[in-house]
Amino acid sequence: MSIHFYEPRHGHGLPHDPFNAIVGPRPIGWISSQGQDGVLNLAPYSFFNAFNYVPPIVGFASIGAKDTLRNVQESGEFVWNLATRELAEAMNASCAAVGPEVDEFALAQLTPAPSRLVGAPRVAESPVAFECKVTQIVQLQRTGGETVPTWLVLGEVVGVHIAQAALKDGVYDTASAGHILRGGGPADYFSIGPEQLFQMHRPR
Repeated sequence: MSIHFYEPRHGHGLPHDPFNAIVGPRPIGWISSQGQDGVLNLAPYSFFNAFNYVPPIVGFASIGAKDTLRNVQESGEFVWNLATRELAEAMNASCAAVGPEVDEFALAQLTPAPSRLVGAPRVAESPVAFECKVTQIVQLQRTGGETVPTWLVLGEVVGVHIAQAALKDGVYDTASAGHILRGGGPADYFSIGPEQLFQMHRPR
């Protein structure tokens, strides 16, 4: 097979950087937080995932020192909200480049709902939310030790909200919950449905 090889430090030589498309589709880190001034913030992050099972730990990367990063540094808390196909337009509206005084809940016409264990609200319209307390904030580095203007925020999930409709016989039904995922192009997203579902059991 013919292979296109490149060293990222020298550029990819393609019409669009393939990295995000290859590492994907990725779950969306739709993060809600609250500033010390009380202003609510809601923003989607395309670098997000789960990193531990017990205790559950999730993380997202802020490329640049954005409002969300400042809020979680100050408060030590955030909420992850599930972005679904039904909420895709609202999620997209919440990523508008606006000032820190702007409440993205209001901008995206979403309802802030009180959390149980953290101060930041969750998105009431989202079927799943994780209340999180920050465990680590790590500024990323290159191989030579030079820092990169990207911060990895890790948080322990201390509270979980799940809509009853997303539970079938007590089991969370990913296939019908309407998850959307971030693709690689400037506007590419994917949705999950029952047609993508297949099962494999681990070898014993």
